[in-house]
Amino acid sequence: MNNPNTQNLRPLTTKILSLAKFGLFLLILQSCEDVIDVELPEPEPRLVINGIVKVDPNLEFVPVRIKVTESSGFFGENTVTQLESAVILAGEEDPDFPGNFSLGTSILKEFEPGTGIYEPDTVGNDVDERIRTEFLNINTIFFLIVQHKGKRYAGRTMYSPTIAIDNLEQGTETLFDEDDTEVKITITDIPEMENYYVFDFGDGEFLTLDDQFFDGQEFEFSYFSEKELEPGEALEVSLLGADQQFFNYMDLLIEQTEDDGGIFETPAATVRGNVFDVTGLDNIEIFDNVERPDSFALGYFAIVEEFKQTLIIE
Repeated sequence: MNNPNTQNLRPLTTKILSLAKFGLFLLILQSCEDVIDVELPEPEPRLVINGIVKVDPNLEFVPVRIKVTESSGFFGENTVTQLESAVILAGEEDPDFPGNFSLGTSILKEFEPGTGIYEPDTVGNDVDERIRTEFLNINTIFFLIVQHKGKRYAGRTMYSPTIAIDNLEQGTETLFDEDDTEVKITITDIPEMENYYVFDFGDGEFLTLDDQFFDGQEFEFSYFSEKELEPGEALEVSLLGADQQFFNYMDLLIEQTEDDGGIFETPAATVRGNVFDVTGLDNIEIFDNVERPDSFALGYFAIVEEFKQTLIIE
């Protein structure tokens, strides 16, 4: 005859073993949650130049406003920095002597110390350093030259005109999220030209577009904004002029910063712009840093025409 005490003991023993195994399992899970500190290599700080100047052709002066910061670590934000000097040269190339330029100067100054924002000096000189919009055309060339921590950096760009937005209206479709707002945009492309466009929807939302498939035609497309827009709220859309280099730069930067909310904050990777270290160089034509491929600033310098339209959300 079986001992009744033994019969009662077996299930209890089984339960104790099962609890022990469960406890061991929890211990293993807990050990998996331990924080592991990984030492990432500290990248060398780079000068970052937010130098995209948007020109309203109806205004008297080009609204030059260059902001400079320094890049930090992988997860840090850029920090404001100061320049020893900053100047913009503007003019045109001599058609009879290629490589020779007739240039005027615009000296930039940090009016509010500690902001890293440089604008044409209208206070410290007898000469107005601002650039008049009436002199701008597709042949106007600009050079930005700055001195930072003993190094000289230079960027070069042509003035990029653009077209106006023909029509801007709100659509009813959605793409991935039902909260997206459809913005329907209509433009008319300039025929027989390679045209590039950059749309600025504010708050770090940009879109690049080229005319490869609609050269010289009217073109309507939809952009789905991820902003939380309320009825009655105004959405301002800007259309910026662009050359191919600026278009390619923005296209790559948009791709890498889609979820970061800012193209001049902390890029996911090092995207080379058009501002290079030219310390010790006296040839104004050298801007690709063939001999110094790792010595360049982040950011971009461009002078582009801008047209705006405002959409009231329904």
